[in-house]
Amino acid sequence: MIIVWILLGLVVLLAVVGVVMYNGLIGLRNKVEEGWRQIDVELKRRHDLIPNLVETVKGYAAHERGTLEEVMAARSAAMSGAPTPAAAAQAEGQLSQALGRLMAVAEAYPDLKANQNFLALQQELTSTEDRIASSRRYYNALVRELNTKVESVPSNIVANIAGVKRAEYFETPATEAVVPNVSFDGDGPGGAGTPAVSASTQPGAVGGPSTQPGGAPGALPQAQAPGGAQPDPTSDSQAGPGVSP
Repeated sequence: MIIVWILLGLVVLLAVVGVVMYNGLIGLRNKVEEGWRQIDVELKRRHDLIPNLVETVKGYAAHERGTLEEVMAARSAAMSGAPTPAAAAQAEGQLSQALGRLMAVAEAYPDLKANQNFLALQQELTSTEDRIASSRRYYNALVRELNTKVESVPSNIVANIAGVKRAEYFETPATEAVVPNVSFDGDGPGGAGTPAVSASTQPGAVGGPSTQPGGAPGALPQAQAPGGAQPDPTSDSQAGPGVSP
């Protein structure tokens, strides 16, 4: 009889431990998804700022058409959705590089740099990049904690039963986070006063469309296709925050 009670106690103990582990895994998975939603909000803000920024630069440097088109193409690619966080981060890394080149172009136009609308958009974009970087760190910390539990014994047994999978980190490769940094150097390739472009790391230059880690991926709203024949690739039909020039 005593053996029966001991066995029954062990069964109850195992059940309690299993329930606690299950609840912990589910709660952590929900936190990971919540962390991703925070990134998603900032990415949408970033994407909405870019058309107004491009339009402002175009007003002063319309002949820099190649750079402006590159920024809008990278924005469309970043908004088109990605199957995994890694793929999304890659697309956002390309957008960060294009934005860096756009800012390098702006350095050559003093009137543009003094434009209040451009300065406000640039400040808002910088603030958004900082929030993306902060949200990314929070999200990746939660992913690391979840993945540790999913791979550790005995919580991995409960994770397999509950269908809780590993989540994917959201990190831009170092080579993708490098954007041009402009310095005016008399020894530059164009002579005195010519901006020389060098590589520097832009903080917070990561992001991506909505993807549910460990589950079915989602996507950000698709960029609206411009209407009419031969549309201007540097314009965008979506209205974002900020004041148009």
